[in-house]
Amino acid sequence: MTQETALHSRKRKRRNNRKKTETASTNLTVKQPPSTSAVSKSSTKPPSFLEKMKAKLSGGHFRMINEKLYTCSGDEALNYFKEDPSLFNMYHTGYQEQMSRWPEQPVNIIMKWLKDHNSSLVVADFGCGDARLAKGVKNKVFSIDLVANDPSVIACDMSKTPLDSSSIDVAVFCLSLMGTDFPSFLKEAHRVLKQNGWLLIAEVKSRFDPNNGGADPDSFSKAVCDLGFTSVSKDFSNKMFILLYFKKKPKNNSGKEIKWPELKPCIYKRR
Repeated sequence: MTQETALHSRKRKRRNNRKKTETASTNLTVKQPPSTSAVSKSSTKPPSFLEKMKAKLSGGHFRMINEKLYTCSGDEALNYFKEDPSLFNMYHTGYQEQMSRWPEQPVNIIMKWLKDHNSSLVVADFGCGDARLAKGVKNKVFSIDLVANDPSVIACDMSKTPLDSSSIDVAVFCLSLMGTDFPSFLKEAHRVLKQNGWLLIAEVKSRFDPNNGGADPDSFSKAVCDLGFTSVSKDFSNKMFILLYFKKKPKNNSGKEIKWPELKPCIYKRR
C-alpha cells in the first residue's frame, strides 16, 4: 500500500466513525422526555379521579338524606332542612341523577293527564321538588315542598299547607309520600280538594310489592277510599312506578277509623 493510499484509507475510517457517532446521537434523541402535550394529558388523571370521588361523596349524601326523609315525620323533615337548606339542593341533585336512569318519568304522564283535561283545573303539587309540573302545564299550580328553591314554591309541612279548604281540583303526589306520617299528607289533600276533585298518586313500584315487603296496593287503596275517595283506576304497566287515580266523594268519612298499611321506604343501595 502506498503512502497516498494509506492516507485515503485513514480519512475514510474517520468519516465512517463520524457517521456512526451522528447516527447514535440521532437515535438518542428519540428517547426524549414526554412532550408537553403528553404531560398535559397525564395531568388530567388526578382531576378525573377527584371528580369520581366527589360523585361518590355526593351519592352518599343523597342516600343519607333520602333515608332520613323516608324514616321521619313531615315536621321533622321540615326542621331538618331548615337547619341546613343546602341539604335540600343536595338531595334533589341526587334525585334527578336517579331519575335520569328511568326510561319514563311519572311527572310526564301526570303532565299529559292534565293536558288531556281542562286547563282551568287548579292543581296542588305536594312534594313538587323543582316545580317541574307547574312549568310544564297551563294550569294554575300550587307547588308545595319542604324548601322553596324557586319563588313559586310554598315551603311548609305538607300536612299543614296554607291552601283554603275545597279550593283545589287536582292534588298530585309524584313520588312524594315519603314521611312516616304520609296519611296526614293525604288527609290534607282531602281537605283542600273540592268535591269530586282528583287525587293522583305516583309511587315507586317496589313500595307496593307485598312479595318483597311492600304494601298491598289493594289495602292502600281501601285506606284512601276510607278517607273519603273513590278509586277510579290503577296503572301498573310501568316497571318502575305505579299510578293511582282517585276522586273525592261528596260526603266526608272523617269519623271513620282508617287502617293504613306501612309503606316500605325506598332505600338506595350503596354502589
